[in-house]
Amino acid sequence: MPNVGRNDSEHENHKDGKGNVKAPETAHQISSDSWFQVAFVLTTGINSAYVLGYSGTIMVPLGWVGGVVGLILATMISLYANALVAMLHEYGGRRHIRCRDLAGFIYGRWAYTLTWALQYVNLFMINTGYIILAEGFFREFFFYFYMFNVVQATYLLFWDDHTMKLPYFIAIAGFVCAMFAFGIPTLSALGVWLGFSTLLSLAYIVIAFVLSLKDGLNAPPRDFSIPGDGAGKIFSIIGASANLVFAYNTGMLPEIQATIKQPVVTNMMKALYFQFTVGVLPLYLVTFTGYWAYGNSTSAYLLNNVNGPVWVKAVANITAFLQSVIALHIFASPMYEYADTKYGITGSALQIKNLTFRILLRGGYLTFNTFVSALLPFLGDFMSLTGAISTFPLTFILANHMYLTAKKDKQSSMQQLWHWLNIVFFSIMSLVATVSAVRLISVDSKTYHLFADL
Repeated sequence: MPNVGRNDSEHENHKDGKGNVKAPETAHQISSDSWFQVAFVLTTGINSAYVLGYSGTIMVPLGWVGGVVGLILATMISLYANALVAMLHEYGGRRHIRCRDLAGFIYGRWAYTLTWALQYVNLFMINTGYIILAEGFFREFFFYFYMFNVVQATYLLFWDDHTMKLPYFIAIAGFVCAMFAFGIPTLSALGVWLGFSTLLSLAYIVIAFVLSLKDGLNAPPRDFSIPGDGAGKIFSIIGASANLVFAYNTGMLPEIQATIKQPVVTNMMKALYFQFTVGVLPLYLVTFTGYWAYGNSTSAYLLNNVNGPVWVKAVANITAFLQSVIALHIFASPMYEYADTKYGITGSALQIKNLTFRILLRGGYLTFNTFVSALLPFLGDFMSLTGAISTFPLTFILANHMYLTAKKDKQSSMQQLWHWLNIVFFSIMSLVATVSAVRLISVDSKTYHLFADL
C-alpha cells in the first residue's frame, strides 16, 4: 500500500489523457452517471420501505423532542460524515472506488480486510432485512387482494389450512429479488428504474401520510409519553438512537461515487446536498405524521395503524414491495462488483457466459439471504447488532479518522480535536448500542424460534 504522506505530484502517472485521476480496474461502469442520477440512488436508499417503520422505531422510544431533534441532528451529522468520505475519493493521486480501497490506501492491508468484512456484513444484513420487508408487503398485498375478492380461491387454498406460512412468502420475495438482479448487471444500469423507484416511494409514502393525517384529525387525544420503565426504557432509547444513523447512511458511499461523472468530488457533493435536503423531506413527512396520528401506540410498520379503503392499502403494500426489490439491488451492488471484477465478467449483459454467471452467483447470494430471512424473521435485533458493530464504525468512526489521518498536516488543532471528539463519541455509541442489541437478542430468543411464522 502507498504511504499516506506522499504528495499528489508524485502520482502524476495516475492521470489519464484528459488529466483526470485514474481509477482501478473494475468490471462495472464508472464515471458514467450524472450527479442527479446518483442523487436519486442515495434518495432511494433513505426513502426505502424502511421509512414506514421510523414512526414506531424512532419516534415512539424518543418522543417528540428526542425524535425531532434526533432526526435533524442525524441528518446534519450524516451529511458531514459522508462529505468527509466524498472529499477523499481522489486522495493520494488515485480514485478510491471502494470503501475498502480507501481504508487500505490510508492504513494498510489489515484495514482493507477489516473494512471489507464490516461492509459485507452490514450490506448483507440490510439486504436480508429488505427481503423480510418485501415478504411482509407481499403478504399484506396478498391478504388485501383476498379481501377484494381477487385471489380469494388461492388464498383460501394455501392460507386457511396454514400451509402458506411466512417462510413461503419470504421465498417468493427472494425469488423476485433474484430475477431483478439477473437483469440489471451494474449499479449504473439501474437508469430508468430509479425513476420507478421514486414513483413507488412517493406512492406508499403519500398513502401512509394521507391515511395517517385523516386518522389523526378524527382521533381522540393521543398519548405521546415514552413507554416503558427502568432498564427496558433506557435500552429502547439507545436502540432508537442507533436507528437514527441507520436511516441516512448506505455504508457504500465510495462505490456509489465511483459511478459519477467528473469532477467526481464536486458532483458528489451536489448529490449529497440533494439527498440531505430535498431527499429527506418525504422521510420527515411520513415519520412525524405517523407519530402525531397514533402517539406511542404507533407500530413498527405504519400501514398496520392506518385505516382506509382496502385497495388503497393494497397499492401501498405492492409499491413498497417493488421498491424494496430495487433498493436491495443497490445495497447488493458492491458484492456483485467484486465478483464480476474478480472473474472478468465484462461485455454484453446478455452474453450466455455473463448471464449464467449472474444467475449462479447472484442467485446463490440471494438464496442465502432468503434462507437467513426465513431462519431469523425477527432479524431486527440482529440488524441492531450489525449496525452497532459495522454501521457506526464505517460511517462515523472510520470517516472521521480517515480524514484526520489524510489531512492532518492541513488541519488546525481545533479541527483535529473536533474529529477526535467525533471518533470518541461514536465509539462509545457503538459500544453501548452493541450491549443494547445483545440484550434484545437475549430477550427475544426466549420468545421466538427458528423459522417462526410471525
